[in-house]
Amino acid sequence: MTHLPLLRRRSLIVAAGGAALAAPLRVLRAESFPSKPITLIVPWPAGGSTDRHLRTLADIAGKLLGQNIIVQNQPGAGGTLGPGMMAGTARPDGYTIAQYPMGMLRLPHMQKVAWHPINDFTFIMGVSGYTFGFTVRADSRFKTFNDYIEAARREPGKVDYGSTGIGTSPHLLMEELADNAKVTLNHVPFKGNADLQQALLGGHVMAQSDATGWDKFVDNGQMRLLVTFGDKRTKRWPNVPTAKDLGYGVVSSSPYGLVGPKGMDPAVVKTLHDAFRKAMDDPRHIELLDQLNQEAWYRSGDDYAKWARETFVKDKALIERLGLAAKA
Repeated sequence: MTHLPLLRRRSLIVAAGGAALAAPLRVLRAESFPSKPITLIVPWPAGGSTDRHLRTLADIAGKLLGQNIIVQNQPGAGGTLGPGMMAGTARPDGYTIAQYPMGMLRLPHMQKVAWHPINDFTFIMGVSGYTFGFTVRADSRFKTFNDYIEAARREPGKVDYGSTGIGTSPHLLMEELADNAKVTLNHVPFKGNADLQQALLGGHVMAQSDATGWDKFVDNGQMRLLVTFGDKRTKRWPNVPTAKDLGYGVVSSSPYGLVGPKGMDPAVVKTLHDAFRKAMDDPRHIELLDQLNQEAWYRSGDDYAKWARETFVKDKALIERLGLAAKA
């Protein structure tokens, strides 16, 4: 009986010592991150505007972290395939992260998916948004955007356009505009904007709705830019009207950022956040955003998660209004 209190005291001392050791070990793991290359999933084909942007940002951030950040293109399902697969298979150790496009907050309203857009991810930071535009080939019969809409009014369902996939911003903004204009358009989805550009140039679709992967084709005279979808006209193409200017009431920039799997160590998240945040201020990155006609859209991880929750709820109403919601 006299030995029991002593044994208990020894057990408490060992337990306390173990707890004391555990905390420094967790800190040590965070402080040693990263100790190997990091994979950044870009859910679009190589060569598009998002790929160009994130490759440069990853290169700058990798130098700050002292490890390469390897871009892995994983297109499909309107930009949701890559992040969705990461959520279900990747370890939450910070070595696999992904771009998180707006489609992640919309596709679950349109069809059954194997992941939850909020609960299955760790939000690292918001990064940027797009300048969306609507282009046709330079030899197209559509000289203005209103020409295109009037043709759709005369020929319901026979006037088409391509986008980067069902449920993506380029798709939904056009469906919203068509609804406002009371016309029917034939939507043709593609895996990404590199494929879409070639389809338009090859004459396989009449027009395209997309982010500024079309910029060089507009500038070199192969495509005609009919309308943009920002709140105001672009600095680069000030003569091109916005959809808002034309009275269609659609404004979109589709912000995106970086996420990892759920359950990431907050210290690892901070390390990634701090490197990418600093990379955003690098002159190379600022110059590229200007080339892509994109603006910085920095949000902390907490603010980005809050924005995602609010947008998930808001976009459900839009998808239901457009008749695109999944049938129960």
